[in-house]
This record gives sequence, C-alpha cells and structure tokens, in this order.
Amino acid sequence: MSRRLVRIVAIGLLVLLALAAGGGYLVFGPNTPAYEDARGVKVYPGAAFEQVLDSLDASGVLAQRGTLAFLADATGWGRQVKAGYYEFDAGASNYAILNTLRKGLQTAVRVTVPPGATIERIAAVSGRRLAAGPEGMLAALRSDSLADALGVKPEALIGYLLPDTYKFFWLTPPATVVARIKETYDDYLEEHGPPKDDLSPTDIASVASIVEWETARDAERATVAGVYLNRLRRGMLLQADPTVQYAILELEGQKRRLFFADYRLAHPYNTYLVRGLPPGPVTNPSRESIRAVLDPEDHEFLYFVAKGDGGHTFSKTLSEHNRAAQAFYALMRERRAAQAAE
Repeated sequence: MSRRLVRIVAIGLLVLLALAAGGGYLVFGPNTPAYEDARGVKVYPGAAFEQVLDSLDASGVLAQRGTLAFLADATGWGRQVKAGYYEFDAGASNYAILNTLRKGLQTAVRVTVPPGATIERIAAVSGRRLAAGPEGMLAALRSDSLADALGVKPEALIGYLLPDTYKFFWLTPPATVVARIKETYDDYLEEHGPPKDDLSPTDIASVASIVEWETARDAERATVAGVYLNRLRRGMLLQADPTVQYAILELEGQKRRLFFADYRLAHPYNTYLVRGLPPGPVTNPSRESIRAVLDPEDHEFLYFVAKGDGGHTFSKTLSEHNRAAQAFYALMRERRAAQAAE
C-alpha cells in the first residue's frame, strides 16, 4: 500500500472518528448552561414538542435548542413526551432530557398545608403547586361528594387536613391530594391513639381545632385541652371563643376582636349558647393540638383567661376566674390608654 493511500485511509478514519465523537457529544454531552439548583419545566397535556422546547428555553434549561430538536426528531422521542413537571440538573445531556420526558420521570412537588387555617387559605397555599391551582383545590375541599366518599361530613373535612408538607406530582387531581392528606390524619390517630375520652376522630379534630385557635404555646395545649374535656365530661357549655370567631368568620368573612354582644350571636357554632361540640372543627389542628387532645393534662381547671403575654391563667372556680379576668381587662385598659396617649 502506497504512502498516499495509507494517508488517505488514515484521514478517512480520523474523519469517521470525529463524526462519531461529535455525534456522541451531541447525544451524551451536556446541553445546559451552568446553574446551581435544578431548574423545572411544566409540560401541559397535549403540548406539541415545539411548545415543550419553548418551555425548556423559558426555564433556562437549554444551552442549544437545535441539538435537542434534532435528536428528538431523529429518534421520534419528541412524539413520546409525557405531560408533567420535570426538573433538570446542570450538565444534563440531550439524551437525559429526552429520556426523562418520554418516560414521564416526573419530579414531585411540595404541597404545604398550613395549620389553623381556613378552607380558602388551605386551598390557596396547597393548590398553587398543583396543575389544578387554588381553584381546583377549593372545589375539592368544598365537594360534598368527596367528603362522603371519604366517610366524613362536609363540615368536618377541614379538621382532617393535617398540616404538613407533602409530596405529589404536579398533575395529581385535587381529590387524590385531599384523600391522601385525610389518610395521613387517620394514620396519625391510629399511631397515637386511642384518646383517653370516648371521642370519635371528628370529635378529636373539633376539640383540637379549638385548642389550635386558643393558644400558640405548645406548653399550654394539653392544659387547654384538659379544660374543654373537663367541661364536656360535666355537661357544661364549652364557651369556646374560637367557635364564636368561626361564626364571625362565616358571617363577615374575617376574624376580628370579639365583643360581648358576639357571645349572644345565634349560630350553630356558638358554644356559648349551644351545648356540646360544634357541628364540625373550626380549623385544621396541628399535630401538637391533636396530641394534646389525645393525651390531655389531668387537672381540675374549668376556666382560663389570657394574661396579655400570650399565655393564660387557669382557674378551678368561677370566682377565681372572674378575678383573673378582671386583672386582664384592667391590663387591656391600661394598654389602650397608653396607646392613646402616645
């Protein structure tokens, strides 16, 4: 073989190797800019691959749009993309991106349920991370048929929305989300129950929801729960301010400072007038409040009143309570007078 032919063959091999290397780099080489945290993209149901490319571009995932488009067309994978939410780390290759999209290897999103909230607030916070949005979540939370399917009265469902941060896929239907959260509440009761008193799961949620709105101090929750359970055992009116607040919330759209006239408000949730537990929980209680009802403090207190520092004074008799209440009212008058003077 002549030197010239050897040279031609060698050059040809080098060209083939270069082409192979270039093709390999196009497929397996990184095709993202440099960034730190993973970047996400939403692929909507029915989206064409051009729209997927637009979303990847807008999210800052792609370094070169054309190479991904070429590979998607050459392999046919662009027609196999599944809807969902996906996150990509920096350095992801065209192969990795397309393989993730065509196999539907979605990234879970964090769905947060805040404690002591209204149905509207829960829907707004949890729904914003889901494809259905806050409106879809609110519709599910207000669905009588969904509550019935879960074995809960519609007015009691809020009490089962255990506060936590959950993981779901972006396209998960709101009904599935609500069912999973309610199941978590049931599991929590099973793990930490049964309660000392003969209380149903809804009863526990109702008492715990009152505790949730009564005190923000974890150290007081079991004491407050004990007061209300003592009243229930004795057949007393609960006289729980949170139930009046709930009535105000329903009638006026927001909570506010309570006045003496509010305690005479004719409403099924007003436990100053209606004996026993309200028709349902007033909010969704935290684990701390639920645990306080499952394991309340054993005491003889029947009353409590705020001290003005976030805590409460607990009393066994009405006369003791009245003295503590008068001390609190005097403190409030002093504070209002000081504010007016300033």
